[in-house]
Amino acid sequence: MPCSIEKTLDVIGGKWAFLVLRELFGGTKRFGELQRNIHNISPTALTNTLRHMEEKGVLERRVYPTVPVTVEYTLTPKGEDLHPIIKGMKLWAAKWA
Repeated sequence: MPCSIEKTLDVIGGKWAFLVLRELFGGTKRFGELQRNIHNISPTALTNTLRHMEEKGVLERRVYPTVPVTVEYTLTPKGEDLHPIIKGMKLWAAKWA
């Protein structure tokens, strides 16, 4: 049976998820904004990360019928609950890394 940390990592996903979370803690973002703000992430990696996080209920994807289509990503309450965890990791890195 997986431990709680393993379950959390499964929900969050891969290494890019932490950076996506960092961006979305600041509010709703579009795909292009996320890609610009997360250096070295490929469109495929970003798409896969966003899909995984949406499937796990961490973020919500909203599509607006504009031309071209506008897609926005927002954290759900489940995603917002990760904020203190990520903040703690940031403080740890500032002290030790």
